[in-house]
Amino acid sequence: MAGKGLSARQTKYAAYASTYVLIVLAIVVVANYLANRYDKTYDATSNKRYSLSQETKKIVDELKQPATITYFNQSRHFSEGRDLLNEYSDISSKVHIQYVDPDKDPEAARAAGISRYGVATVQVGNHTETANDMTEEGITGALIRDIKGNTRTVCFVTGSGEHAIDDTSRDGESHFKDLLARDSYQTKSIDLVQSAQVPGDCTAIVIAGPVHDYEQPEVDAIKNYVENGGRALFMLDPPLNMGPTSVAENAALTSVLAGWGVTADKDLVLDLNPVGQLFGLGPQVPLVRSYSSQPIVADMKSATTAFPMSRSLTLGNDPKSPVQKLFDSSQSSLATTDLSSPKVNVNDPNNKKGPLTLAAAGSYNTGKANAQGRFVVIGSSIWASNEFIGQLADSDLAVNMVNWLCSDEDLISIHPKTPEDRHLTMTQGQMRTVRIVSQFLLPLIVIFAGILVWWKRR
Repeated sequence: MAGKGLSARQTKYAAYASTYVLIVLAIVVVANYLANRYDKTYDATSNKRYSLSQETKKIVDELKQPATITYFNQSRHFSEGRDLLNEYSDISSKVHIQYVDPDKDPEAARAAGISRYGVATVQVGNHTETANDMTEEGITGALIRDIKGNTRTVCFVTGSGEHAIDDTSRDGESHFKDLLARDSYQTKSIDLVQSAQVPGDCTAIVIAGPVHDYEQPEVDAIKNYVENGGRALFMLDPPLNMGPTSVAENAALTSVLAGWGVTADKDLVLDLNPVGQLFGLGPQVPLVRSYSSQPIVADMKSATTAFPMSRSLTLGNDPKSPVQKLFDSSQSSLATTDLSSPKVNVNDPNNKKGPLTLAAAGSYNTGKANAQGRFVVIGSSIWASNEFIGQLADSDLAVNMVNWLCSDEDLISIHPKTPEDRHLTMTQGQMRTVRIVSQFLLPLIVIFAGILVWWKRR
């Protein structure tokens, strides 16, 4: 009897074990089947570094014609581009991926003008562009050139101390120029002093922090340009008079803006919110984390931008040139009108209390069909310089402004991400607290717990 009972128990346990093995095998088979049929990935990085940007997804999702991306490389190296290219085809069924080995099919490579390995071409309809490189910026840039063409030119006004697009120093805007090139904008500098007329090939103009006053012919050229359907970005610093460098008031230019409903106030905005210290910034650099619903900033709900040495704006209500606020400074900000002293009295009753408008966008009704003028005004220019534009989300905002001015609303989004600097910045007090906790408090807790365990066992 004991033998029969033992045998029955062994049979039962063997059945249980076999059932569990079959269940596990079934789960593994189903999981592999689903993984092969539905290729899904999850990007756990904080800035979604390994995912396509919203801009790319929007462009691909709104394709009106089929697009073919052809990757030219040796067969054994096709995997180098496969992961990135599959992300494009996963967005839309209109995107088709082809792989060509130039060694096995030299005629196809020669017809496409390909003379090296690891290159991709993007064809939309009858138009084909070669990607600048095998990155999201390169592939999406070629896609944009296919759709938009390559005739949009952003002109930067020079001659009065503005930031220069060919200047690679911290005060230059060469990085801004590179960002615009990713969206297939051409850029060039123009001098309105020699020719008081905006060139006809300028899709939009940028006035980037003039230090000196504009002459009246220059102002008239800008005014006529916008009021006849042109597009302009005005970045005007407060008229500071500190140290060896001073910024002119530019009364003639600001008068034109006031006539369009945007008054550039003669003040300096300071942000007393201590959050700025976490980014290593002082009160002269207001931080912005909330935005209006205007298309330029509608997709920037969770982004942070910084605007060093900024002035505030006061918006009017002109039916011919309606304006809309883009964003304000924080409630803990203030604006001082004392622009000649580096010391600021935060208790001065003449200070304006925040939140204060820092940027606005408007349109000008020309009375002509499809010829609406557009303008964006922001009370700082340093934020778009090489020193700051790579920080936080300032680069996204800068390109979004140009996209909107050039009527490229379909390009407005958060742009391809660069590697994120995740270093931790702490105040002296926070560093002291971390040191006390890690070097003294935690070891004492461990010692006390050990003594308590020893005492109970004793």
